[in-house]
Amino acid sequence: MERKNLWAPWRIKYVQGLSESSDCFICHNLENPQDDDENLVLWRTEKSIVILNRFPYNNGHLLIAPARHIGELAKASEGELLEMFKLVRESQKALSLTIKPHGFNVGMNFGRCSGAGLPEHLHIHVVPRWDGDTNFMNVCSDTDIISQSLIELLELLKQISKEHNLPNI
Repeated sequence: MERKNLWAPWRIKYVQGLSESSDCFICHNLENPQDDDENLVLWRTEKSIVILNRFPYNNGHLLIAPARHIGELAKASEGELLEMFKLVRESQKALSLTIKPHGFNVGMNFGRCSGAGLPEHLHIHVVPRWDGDTNFMNVCSDTDIISQSLIELLELLKQISKEHNLPNI
């Protein structure tokens, strides 16, 4: 059987970044609002930020994080928790209007052993899902296929957000 490769050059930055940097990309994005488009920032609110995941599990994968650099849920204030979960709701609304997923996975990982790529900065994953999106690529080779550019999706989400006054928290 001939072996086939899926070319995914954008993954090298993630793989190299695992050992190269301990910098918090969420804090970097928070401190550099002038680079929001480049950093894939969708929304900023008083206590939170919403970012398109640069290394997504699925098209439209968003990260919602508090503006404060905290790694544990127990350290989040009531206001931060409420705002982040309102942003989960608003994110689902924006993604539903934009890319029309059939469902969502919403979750958090605490600690590297649980899959947290950035355990020092608390964040919520919002991952759109479609009926049948677990295909042979995922099952056979632990590979995900992302069918839309992140920049294109960011622009669509911003347009929908403006049209629907999102986030409405």
